[in-house]
Amino acid sequence: MRAITSAEIIDPPLIFLPDFLEYLALHRWGLGLRFVFGDNVLDLARRELRRESELVRVDPQVFDLLIYLIENRHRVVSKDDMLAAIWAGRIVSESALATRIFAARNAIGDNGKAQNLIRTASRKGFRFVGEVRVESSEDLPTLPKDGTAEPRPTLPLPDRPAIAVLPFQNMSGDPEQDYFSDGISEDIITGLSKLRWFFVIARNSSFAYKGKSIPLKQIGEELGVGYLLEGSVRKSGDRVRITAQLNSAATGSQLWAERYDRDLAEVFAVQDEITEAIVAAIAPQIYAAENFRARRKPPESLDAWHLVMRALWQFWRVTREDNVAAQVLLEKAIAVDPDYAQALAVLAASHVLGTSMGWEDRTISVPLAERAALAAVRADGDDPWAHAALAGVHVCLGRSEDALAEFEQALALNPNFALALAHYGQMLSWAGRSEDGIIAARRALRLSPRDPYSAIVAYLAAGAEFLGGNYEEAVRLAREAIRQRPDFVGVYRVLTAAAVMAGETALAKASLQELRRAQPNISLAWVAEHFPVTQDERASGAFRRARELYLEALRRAGLD
Repeated sequence: MRAITSAEIIDPPLIFLPDFLEYLALHRWGLGLRFVFGDNVLDLARRELRRESELVRVDPQVFDLLIYLIENRHRVVSKDDMLAAIWAGRIVSESALATRIFAARNAIGDNGKAQNLIRTASRKGFRFVGEVRVESSEDLPTLPKDGTAEPRPTLPLPDRPAIAVLPFQNMSGDPEQDYFSDGISEDIITGLSKLRWFFVIARNSSFAYKGKSIPLKQIGEELGVGYLLEGSVRKSGDRVRITAQLNSAATGSQLWAERYDRDLAEVFAVQDEITEAIVAAIAPQIYAAENFRARRKPPESLDAWHLVMRALWQFWRVTREDNVAAQVLLEKAIAVDPDYAQALAVLAASHVLGTSMGWEDRTISVPLAERAALAAVRADGDDPWAHAALAGVHVCLGRSEDALAEFEQALALNPNFALALAHYGQMLSWAGRSEDGIIAARRALRLSPRDPYSAIVAYLAAGAEFLGGNYEEAVRLAREAIRQRPDFVGVYRVLTAAAVMAGETALAKASLQELRRAQPNISLAWVAEHFPVTQDERASGAFRRARELYLEALRRAGLD
């Protein structure tokens, strides 16, 4: 529910509705209002911005920021005000906030120099200074006399995947257990919100459907989402069974489903564990569904989001050709939207991958990766991919302490980011903290059993296990990565080294033969040149020992 501002109460002539009470009711439901200012019309029901009758593409967060500034136009709103209203109090960098203000101004035809609509109050905040007229939409529903609302109108889908988590049903027959099922739903909403790439419906909106039997398609249309997560909780004695399923709102088809059976020795620990598992499983399923949609569209009709989805599909294949194809798609996405953090972050990660695999000239690729990663962090300082990509750049440049710090920032923003966690585990192992590295790598594996990038996670975990002296486990993980991606060149290097140290001479010989076929230029000198080094003195000895162990293993396998 959005609050009515004092400006709207003090200045009722701006409201072109039958009476003020109806305005309050409409505002309560978020329906039927348009803010008209200059050449702009901001339609709350449709979540559309039009300028001179032309539809303007606006990021959902920027749209919310415009609404907040307009509703509070009677005063200067501080950074803290905006963080509380738009970012739910989360810490946001100055650059990320500045980017959103820039985008809001640009969307409505204003700029930082003119400040005709959004004015900067030095060291205080921002104020919307344009003259605003509040109107009702033409398709405004009639409010029944009993005060109830008619079914909500269909909302357009935002420009990124939108998902609503419906309240999990308490199947225990005990109303006292509602707190547990509600807690699961609320924690999943919070966890999904950290992913940044998805538009997640707030708790109050999705919980409005609690206890109601409404078709999924109708809920999807009313909330403006493409995906719906629903589930149930059944408690019996000291055991609990939780089911969850992800559905397409448009078709009602099930995209993913899982069942979790747990002992209830510690209620909150179980709640956290199930939440983590569900959040980690949902993201790759949505990526896969969005990629499927993107591949069905004609290339010339793809927007920035679907270009990134296609690029991710190529990126996850981990081949030289696919990596180049991913970069082409990402450059197109950035051409569509130069401040698109997701595209910039994946482009940086792609160049880091190309550098580490030896596919690109590092004197060219590393500066390109650094430029893209820094731009991604500036565009959205809360995007975990942006920080993970910047961490990869620091690895390439030998800044091990900076790399660890950026990986930790990415994981603070999204603790379920399996790819970042696996890279972090490998980095810890290189830095001589193999025990911590193995723990991180094993958790990454647990988080990504079905991820598109699970082959990469298995490869990184194999490297961490190798450096920790667990050669048999490193062999197992390397073989699993190859099973998923037989053309993944880098993993043959790890398998060769781990197999020879595990005493599996025949496997090491076969793996080396496959490595030479896939990478004809492979040599000890090449490995030494491409193995990460560090400028940080505290970690330099550990990095040297890790490199020597790796080189010695490959030498024993027969590489010269």
